[in-house]
Amino acid sequence: MNFSPHTRFRRTVRTAGALLPVAVLVACGGKPAGAAADGPPPTARFSENGVTVTLSVSGWQAAKGTGTLTAVFAPEAAGFHLYSTALPPTGVEGVGRPTAVTVTGTLAADGPLTAAQTVRPIRVPGVDSPLPVYPDGPVTTTLPVRASGSGDATVLIGYASCSVKDGCTIPVADRPVRVRVIDKGPAFVTP
Repeated sequence: MNFSPHTRFRRTVRTAGALLPVAVLVACGGKPAGAAADGPPPTARFSENGVTVTLSVSGWQAAKGTGTLTAVFAPEAAGFHLYSTALPPTGVEGVGRPTAVTVTGTLAADGPLTAAQTVRPIRVPGVDSPLPVYPDGPVTTTLPVRASGSGDATVLIGYASCSVKDGCTIPVADRPVRVRVIDKGPAFVTP
């Protein structure tokens, strides 16, 4: 769809104006108008280097300051897979990067990162050892988290996606997503 520069500007201003109150509420610990007290879990989404990542927090227990951080990694093209969370940080013989979710600040991991999909080994020309990957398509990971109190936290995301036919995308390492921890649980401040 082609818009004139003037139309694009108006759309941008309208969108930014509509989102500003939500951002202020979330940053201050509030909820957008119309959100149920026990509404959907807070979410954030971004796309980078051929993968869309969706983050959410569920099962938040305010009294304990615990919950589950879920990250869904969805390759944007068919035939792409992600590497195992257990892959070494520099890959196998320099190939691949692990799927990673870590937290800093007022959030800490309260257990290991796990994936819902089963790892399978693949062979890559020029690499002697097999590479542990997930089946092509989306991968859902979960990380139990614990808050040390209210305040700022950061979720750091890492991954690489590859296709046996089309090669690999540029790896993403320590991609930050800011979180504000409030009494009712973590709220994503910026995607």
